[in-house]
Amino acid sequence: KWLKTFPTSLPKFSSIVVVSAHWEEKVPTITSGASPSLIYDYYGFPEETYNIKYPAPGNPALAARISKLLSDADISNKQDEKRGFDHGMFVPLLLMYPEANIPVVQLSLSSSLDASLHIKIGHALTPLLDEDVLILGSGFTFHNIRAIFGSAAERKAPNESFEAWLKETCMSETLSEADRTDRYANWSKAPGARFCHPREEHLLPLHVCFGAAGGGAALQVFNDTVMGTSTSGYLWQ
Repeated sequence: KWLKTFPTSLPKFSSIVVVSAHWEEKVPTITSGASPSLIYDYYGFPEETYNIKYPAPGNPALAARISKLLSDADISNKQDEKRGFDHGMFVPLLLMYPEANIPVVQLSLSSSLDASLHIKIGHALTPLLDEDVLILGSGFTFHNIRAIFGSAAERKAPNESFEAWLKETCMSETLSEADRTDRYANWSKAPGARFCHPREEHLLPLHVCFGAAGGGAALQVFNDTVMGTSTSGYLWQ
């Protein structure tokens, strides 16, 4: 429900860049095809989930622009005109923009999963914010699948501790840019961090968005329970 109504509070965008937790490459890689197909990168779901359609166009010019911005920041990268859109793109956008009429480019994570690198990637993309481009981090603030299907009592304390730390990191007006950046870069030292994220791919899209926003505080725009775990979403304007 929230994803369906949230776009009404946002401006109109010329294109969308989706940083998906479900795509990793040795170097950041950008979809550059004009009409990417969908990748149903999940297993064991109902048949209708493999018939989802989301025919959003790609944006080869924007892909080239992103590649240059990354190169100018000394970040090795590549474009991939054959790669399609994974569910980290089409699941949220199907709810947010069901008309599928906004061009989309997807950007991979680096398989190094280096937090500071992903902040740097975000910094390189900052100029896009003045070009009516939405940068959407598609991840999850809690991604311990074993714990989700395990004991609620076991996950409650680390889940709540990490959410409190994340809220403070994202939102506190008293943190300097340097302090906030240090907290993101060293996120694994936060209380409950490695319980909530045994592997950090679902957190790192947030780092890219933070970097793109220039290090300031965010607004919390989502705070709810999903599959029995507290989770949240943040917006930089």
